[in-house]
Amino acid sequence: MANYKLLLASVKTLIFDVDGVMTDGSVLVTLEGEMLRTMNVKDGYALQLAVKKGYNIVIISGGNCNSVKTRFTLLGITEVYLGVSNKLDVFDKYLKKTGIDASSVLYMGDDLPDFPVMAKVGVPACPADAAEEIKAISKYVSIFKGGEGCVRDMIEQVMKIQGTWFSEDGFQW
Repeated sequence: MANYKLLLASVKTLIFDVDGVMTDGSVLVTLEGEMLRTMNVKDGYALQLAVKKGYNIVIISGGNCNSVKTRFTLLGITEVYLGVSNKLDVFDKYLKKTGIDASSVLYMGDDLPDFPVMAKVGVPACPADAAEEIKAISKYVSIFKGGEGCVRDMIEQVMKIQGTWFSEDGFQW
């Protein structure tokens, strides 16, 4: 078992960046100035399943788009922080509010604004196409790029290690 997998056994909180993790980092700008993103439905399935199984799913993003917030709300995610300029500040406030220890948190980010939080968590992770500085501090680099299933990859690994991913006798929501 890879060393990082030992760390996954205690993870109950998973925090994700959006642009470059949930998306491929591209934006389509409409004439009205709205920035549209595409997200992977397999990531969405894993996110809603993790919520149903009792995991804390948190979104911290510098981007601020109402459609992104709507997407996460529809998946059952209630801790969504958008338009964040200081991710570490939001992270520290979240930990203080919930009493969660940083060592039991997995954070998946892809670029330099994610670095301060990733340096504090127990399991820093990133997509295959993350910035080199982020790859260097990650305990796990997904084989998938941002927007191409890296979130599903991470959630599935955590839940499989903990025995909450799938049951052959049916889903036990």
